[in-house]
Order: sequence, then structure tokens, then C-alpha cells
Amino acid sequence: MAYHVYILQSQSTGRYYCGHTDDLARRIHQHNDPDYRGSRTTKVFQGPWELVWSQALEIRGEAMRAERRIKKRGIGRFLKDQSKMRPELSR
Repeated sequence: MAYHVYILQSQSTGRYYCGHTDDLARRIHQHNDPDYRGSRTTKVFQGPWELVWSQALEIRGEAMRAERRIKKRGIGRFLKDQSKMRPELSR
């Protein structure tokens, strides 16, 4: 089973959200579903939320550590670093 570390961006505010999951499509749907209450951060801040980056990892612990590293670095800074390494990711 693969786990995904992902970054969403609010299309109305530009704010970022980082998380991990074992079902990326379901999780993005939950973040955008106004009736789903398991996603507090993406309910407090306006969406709609769009996937801007993800990475698949084999072990959940690896996904959790990657999420923590991204949040510690700062999501915006992390994405900037990624776009320097992979120019096709830049906007």
C-alpha cells in the first residue's frame, strides 16, 4: 500500500495545507466537501482546495516524517525549493 504526502492550495486565499493519506483522491474530496468535518483546517480557511504537489511513499512512518519536515521548513519555502530542483514545478 502506498501513502501520499500532499500539499493543497486554496484557490480563493492562496493558503497551503500539507497532510498524508493512503487514498489521495478520497482525501482531496473530503477537504472540499463542506459537510465533512474531519478536516478542520481546510474548513476554517476557504477553498476550493487544489492539489499542487504529492509524493508516494511505501511506509506510513516515512510519509509522516516527510509531512513533518515540510511543515517545519514551511510549505511555501518547501515548494520554492522543489521548483528550483525541478523547474517544471514552478508556476
